[in-house]
Amino acid sequence: MPDLLLELFSEEIPARMQPRAAEDLKRLVTDGLVEAGLTYASAGAFSTPRRLTLTVEGLSAASPSLTEERRGPRADAPEKALEGFLRSTGLTKDQLELREEKKGQFYFAKLTKEGRAAAEIVAEVVPHVIQNFPWPKSMRWGSGPLRWVRPLHSILCLLSAEDGAEPVDFEIGGLTSGTTTEGHRFMAPGRFSVTNFEDYAAKLRAAKVILSAEERAAHIWEDASNLAFAAGLELVEDKGLLTEVAGLVEWPVVLMGEIGADFLDLPPEVLQTSMKEHQKFFSVRNPKTGRIERFVTVANQETTDNGATILAGNEKVLAARLSDAKFFWENDLRVAKAGMRPWLDQLRNVTFHAQLGTQAERIDRIAALAREIAPLVGADAAKAETAARIAKADLSSEMVYEFPELQGLMGRYYAEAAGHPADIASVAEEHYQPLGPSDDVPTAPLSVAVALADKIDTLTGFWAIDEKPTGSKDPYALRRAALGVIRLLLSRRLRINLSKFMGMQFQDHHTNLQWPQQLEFLERERDAAKLIGVSMSRFEEIRKAEQSPGQEEKLIQRLEDMFANADWSKWKAPEEDLLAFFHDRLKVHLREDGIRHDVIDAVLSMPASDDLTLVVARAKALQAFLDTEDGDNLLQGYKRAANILAQAEAKDGVEYRYGADAKFAETGEEKALFAALAQAETKVAPALEAEDFAAAMTQMAHLRAPIDAFFEAVQVNAENDILRRNRLNLLHEITQTCEKIADLSRLEG
Repeated sequence: MPDLLLELFSEEIPARMQPRAAEDLKRLVTDGLVEAGLTYASAGAFSTPRRLTLTVEGLSAASPSLTEERRGPRADAPEKALEGFLRSTGLTKDQLELREEKKGQFYFAKLTKEGRAAAEIVAEVVPHVIQNFPWPKSMRWGSGPLRWVRPLHSILCLLSAEDGAEPVDFEIGGLTSGTTTEGHRFMAPGRFSVTNFEDYAAKLRAAKVILSAEERAAHIWEDASNLAFAAGLELVEDKGLLTEVAGLVEWPVVLMGEIGADFLDLPPEVLQTSMKEHQKFFSVRNPKTGRIERFVTVANQETTDNGATILAGNEKVLAARLSDAKFFWENDLRVAKAGMRPWLDQLRNVTFHAQLGTQAERIDRIAALAREIAPLVGADAAKAETAARIAKADLSSEMVYEFPELQGLMGRYYAEAAGHPADIASVAEEHYQPLGPSDDVPTAPLSVAVALADKIDTLTGFWAIDEKPTGSKDPYALRRAALGVIRLLLSRRLRINLSKFMGMQFQDHHTNLQWPQQLEFLERERDAAKLIGVSMSRFEEIRKAEQSPGQEEKLIQRLEDMFANADWSKWKAPEEDLLAFFHDRLKVHLREDGIRHDVIDAVLSMPASDDLTLVVARAKALQAFLDTEDGDNLLQGYKRAANILAQAEAKDGVEYRYGADAKFAETGEEKALFAALAQAETKVAPALEAEDFAAAMTQMAHLRAPIDAFFEAVQVNAENDILRRNRLNLLHEITQTCEKIADLSRLEG
């Protein structure tokens, strides 16, 4: 069974595209081979800046011959039907076979598809893949029609076996496939031939090319770490940068350079960001002081002077870059030490969103909300307001303008320079957290208060203007903001009435929506045609008649008068809709923690579902209870009671929910159930009031035995109407008692 080796050799492929391109090449080629009837044992894909390589091992030598039998028209069918069948099969009439079937005689054709050699199939599949390769961006060069990410120079394609190698010949875009490739551009120019993948990889390494991106990355990290360790320093880990740099070089040569003494006092994050973004340098830190003191760069070739010239050039360019950073830092420090007032004033001219006002207006809302939240999270209200007002001041700074990814972090430095205490200054950095499901959650009370206020204001604002996530689209990262609120609350077990604070922010947004956005909000939110019985034509008549300069207040009053007696029973308030969005995010979060979706639904139907910490505690207790034998059996007893009760109510057209009377109980099992329900009521209610859900579940477990005994010994639908009615009311007491824990009707099983 032969092995396939394919290499597409080009100008430099952008590093960010290489991993995906290698996987796409493997997927598309192997899918094409399998579709054509070939099988293979394994496949591997590799990438360097100048090549994509695919190796397929254990490829079948040819596709199998296939025989297909196809039934045609009846023997007495019109001649044209037979002619059409012959055209579709490519046979003649004398090649058909007549067979007798239940519905008469039919023509049958036997079609044989001969197998093809692997080389023939590869010569079809590879050009098709090249012509339709899914590059994010591609280009044409010269006068040919072929498109590739960068100009494609050569194609190596061969099948190798124990008896030798066979080139796979094809032509595409003026390029003819062959069995040769090139090594390193500078250190090993010139082409050479290969016979199989092992020969190819060995000759590439001899020609100063490391084929595996993972091996290049490991080589870079090991050499860089050793250089730093030898100097008594440590390399700052950056996996993203390591992956990118491994895609920039074919033969990595690691060099460590000096940072000018004038720049060593810059914040380490500024040095690290500047070197990473502009030069793709790794930072080297002094573990004793935390300062960034050196850098590591990765060259693509060895030099006679051991990289001295390369380092000198890099140090010169880096000094120019860091001079800019130092200039920004010093200018920003002067503003910060003066109180940051110019930055805050500038935010009055920075639009956050066309319908939600400026950044300054947003900060006012966040500060007011943070003041309300602060006491609930153990923070000082006045300090929370102060922290919220300065948390976004750095958005106007020169450093953040140059490096937006440093927002918040620079805010902490500037707040400290302005004389604010550390707990207030740290809010500038921490209030953006968590940024993702694995990001750290702030723990300082002030940071938690402002982070919650920031995210709640964002969510309510975009809900107020109907800019909600749809499908996979979430341009304002609202799902991330909702998950951030959830993680902030759950990580510290905070008890916050979300509906209250959402309502406060909705009121602020509605008040601040500018004309004509306010009118648009009224039109959308009231849904006049459906809910209030006023025709949209009348609505438009009022709107057009009074939408003139100076008439805004009058128009709003007329619209509110028109809606005064509206029936809002079917309308879903925006805070209800946003709370449902929080619940959806919470379901995703809890499912990742192993909580069943039906358990979450059962708990969310209970009161206080806007207290997410309470919801989670109830859900965890309920699932733990249901995982026990008592819990499972009690659920079955509840379901049985609920089903019998529902059937009886549907049949009789009445509700049996007016209280059962123990004096009508006849059997011992019936009396025991009355007693058990009464005892449960006295113990479950206090446990729920104390939010001791485990204790409440334990008390509920005591109902299992009397409920089981009742159903085994008692006929609910007795002939005596009084007994039947009393027992149905007793079933209602069972369901009512069980539903004090959660809406068990939503549970599966």
